[in-house]
Amino acid sequence: MPIISLSVAEYKLFEVMKKFILKRLGLSVVTVFLVAVIVFFLTHILPGNVARQYLGRGATEEDLVEFRRVFGLDKSLLSQLFIWIKDLLQGDLGQSMQYRGPVSDLLLPAIGYSSKLAGVAFFLIVPISILGGVVAAMNRGKKVDRIITVGGLSAAVIPEFVWAIVLVLTFGVTFQIFPVTAFPEEGNRDVLNQIWYLILPSISLLLVLFGYIARIARAGVIEALESDYMRTAVLKGLTRRQAVTKHVLRNALLPTIAVIASQVPYLIGGLIAVEIVFNYPGFGTILKGAVDARDYSVLQSGVIISSLVIVGFQLIADILFAVLNPRIRQKVSE
Repeated sequence: MPIISLSVAEYKLFEVMKKFILKRLGLSVVTVFLVAVIVFFLTHILPGNVARQYLGRGATEEDLVEFRRVFGLDKSLLSQLFIWIKDLLQGDLGQSMQYRGPVSDLLLPAIGYSSKLAGVAFFLIVPISILGGVVAAMNRGKKVDRIITVGGLSAAVIPEFVWAIVLVLTFGVTFQIFPVTAFPEEGNRDVLNQIWYLILPSISLLLVLFGYIARIARAGVIEALESDYMRTAVLKGLTRRQAVTKHVLRNALLPTIAVIASQVPYLIGGLIAVEIVFNYPGFGTILKGAVDARDYSVLQSGVIISSLVIVGFQLIADILFAVLNPRIRQKVSE
């Protein structure tokens, strides 16, 4: 096997990045744990008798006692917390009070649906936002630049669910171009048709995230256009377009990728709102139903899964920022 030898500088950089990643990983674990504890207590301090809510007024005292025993509500809050965390670490998400079945059977299909929507949304958001930023930078100070930057930031201040309602009324009801729901009927769920149904909710998310990503891409391209290597490339005989294609985009858009990773928390928050508007059977719809029904296990597990995804992508974004930005690496090493 070939032996990989590292220079002193490379070894130092490796050690710095290893410490940085381990530190960020530790903070991520602590964050998820604190979220778990906070969510647990918040869901359990809500007023009302959960057993009575599910069993109805006609339930006997014996029925109420049995319900509390089955779902572990007869124990102290601390005991319930420790049991819940232990089960989570073993992959057991508990039993749903509302559906009387494993929470995993309820959440896993919903996660799959939400992942489809998030995937279609990302395939729209990333290239369109980056293209908008590049076009704005190449036309810096011109009308096109102002339209993209001002328009993008103006669209970002309007919540996703408002955009979703406007798009449904405009393109679903008035012009009838897109379906008003995001989920095709059974028997009509081939891949292309599912993507078609997800276009309108994806545009709702695009309108909110476009402005920020495009602005970051624009700033990166402008910085690259004013760099020494850009001037050197032009002096060597490359046209402006060739220099942009070969040098500017590669150097300017790598930091944008890290910014995109940091936008995942906003995408998840937007997914929840958009799914409810479009009556889409995804993760957000399940969580809303759990809140309405005070289904502790579903709500707690759903929030934990969301926090894991958010913290995970934030960790990826932090690592990308450190790798791509020498100033951050220098700060980490201090």
